[in-house]
Amino acid sequence: MMTEFVETAVVGGGQQGCSVAGSLARLGYRAVVFERGEIGQAWAKERWESLRVNTPNRTVTFPGMPYDGDDPEGYMPAREVAARLRRYVAEAGIDVREHTPVRSVDSPLDTPAHPDARFRLHLENGRIVEARNVVAALGGYCAPRLPELTARIAPSITQLHTRYYRTPQSLPPGAVLVVGSGNSGQQIAEDLSDAGRQVYLAVGRHKTSPRRYRGAQVLDWLQLLPLEGNLESASGGRGNSPVLPGVSVLTGKAGGRDLNLGVLARKGVTLVGTVRGAQGGVLHLQDNVRAIARDAARAESELLTAIDTAIARHGLVVPERTPVAPFDDSLFADYGDTLDLAAHNITSIVWATGFVPDYRILPAAALDDSGMPVHRAGAGTLPGLYYAGLPEGGSVMPLLIASTRIQAERVARGIQLDNTLRHRSPAALGRLWG
Repeated sequence: MMTEFVETAVVGGGQQGCSVAGSLARLGYRAVVFERGEIGQAWAKERWESLRVNTPNRTVTFPGMPYDGDDPEGYMPAREVAARLRRYVAEAGIDVREHTPVRSVDSPLDTPAHPDARFRLHLENGRIVEARNVVAALGGYCAPRLPELTARIAPSITQLHTRYYRTPQSLPPGAVLVVGSGNSGQQIAEDLSDAGRQVYLAVGRHKTSPRRYRGAQVLDWLQLLPLEGNLESASGGRGNSPVLPGVSVLTGKAGGRDLNLGVLARKGVTLVGTVRGAQGGVLHLQDNVRAIARDAARAESELLTAIDTAIARHGLVVPERTPVAPFDDSLFADYGDTLDLAAHNITSIVWATGFVPDYRILPAAALDDSGMPVHRAGAGTLPGLYYAGLPEGGSVMPLLIASTRIQAERVARGIQLDNTLRHRSPAALGRLWG
């Protein structure tokens, strides 16, 4: 079987991978994208039906394709993001090979079929592709994270991860327990509550913020200002770390608004503590509802204070700070240390416990002892290996769709630099400036 050579192979056909290929095309370089499913698979087929993007429509852009709709401050449904990405691929002429999973990537190569090849990709269909550059945009290669205790829950209880939740009607009759209070957990709890379901939410460490603050979106402030202390940390919130994890909980429903435990409590959602164990139909909880709510309120206050400080330091002319409602302790009560599922007619559990990244297809030399990529600003430890869609410097802000274009253009510039210096082209060197 003949070995195909491509200059750049991109693994993953989501917004990150397609944006890198599009950025390269704008610089005059060709890339081939290998996608395990369909273009925009996660947005189109692996999210619940009511999900809307958390950032305004104006941020849903791809290299060379700004938002061109009539509602820049609205929040588009997940399926519309997938449709826009498919349109972008077609208009930019990007070569995406759908339903073509990559089984493994080898490097370095002792005997490449092509002299410029640094990587060999083994596809599930048996074909082999060599490439000078590989861009790992592996969002679609993540696996749902489920705690081991799921195996100790009574088989009569329906259990599913958020990847497989679609609508309230898809769950059997009865009350629903949502485990996890990050964005997915709180949004799904609200989705179920708004549909008239009785909902229990097992809380966990998370962040909240108001949607807007002092004349701008809070997410805009996080992009515009060099806030102190990395308030949107990707690595915090584990073990005894005092830093809360992740981006702030918000919702794009109803034109975009705040979402937090207080909002859910007012809607009638019953808040219970963090799940620590299970035995049949009984879950063992940490009795920490009030502590979790207080921690989220403290982190929100710190975030707003940091924005205030940055505004003053830069001398920005913005609206004065409006009073922020104090933490209302009366909304929260510690639930106790057990939850009897049958006694509360809980028939379903939705696990909003996140995803585990899976980079095992890459060469072992590219990964650390825990199997995570070793990289700096998207450039891997192996020459020609790049990443798109990874947290950077502990911040999860680069994971937002609003940051996709910036990351993609940086990766494309790195590939352009390699190609330019290799061929020693004065004309290409000139393009580095424009």
